[in-house]
Amino acid sequence: MALGDSLTYGNGLPRSAAFPARLEAALRARGHAVEIMNAGVSGDTTSGGLTRLDLSVPNGTEAVILALGANDALRGVDPTIARAALDRILRRLHERHIAVLFAGMYAPRQMRPDYERAFDTMFPALAATYGVIFYPFFLDGVVGNRALNQGDGVHPTATGVDVIVARLLPKAEELIARVKAQRGS
Repeated sequence: MALGDSLTYGNGLPRSAAFPARLEAALRARGHAVEIMNAGVSGDTTSGGLTRLDLSVPNGTEAVILALGANDALRGVDPTIARAALDRILRRLHERHIAVLFAGMYAPRQMRPDYERAFDTMFPALAATYGVIFYPFFLDGVVGNRALNQGDGVHPTATGVDVIVARLLPKAEELIARVKAQRGS
């Protein structure tokens, strides 16, 4: 399950070009029999993700790629609120024995330095607390590159999604290994 916002959903892209579909295709090409469901909701915040967690992540889910926080930063949501929501999401996934790949986000660089610091540091701190697989910045290699972003400058193009997938792929394979270890297979 890929739980996220419009970056996960694939805003402005056909479903086949969205992050979950492209990651699934890349993993299958490497011999992994996986199915990644798209639980991205455009405009969602960490609090919104928490509210819909149980609906979006049904029983039987073995792994979650958690990629929330971009809208919190864009809206200037207090990092303590975003952190509390992410903490509750990670705690509930841990309690349900669901393996997690946690994709971090950075605050836009026009925010106050104290906001940027508080926002940016919550992701690695929570990842360490819960011992989840951590990918520091979901948009690594894409943010700021006009050729890899749609006209809004926020959402990746299909090529931009492929860059995200290529960079995140080793962590996704680590997640698969963790699921197999939990299963004992």
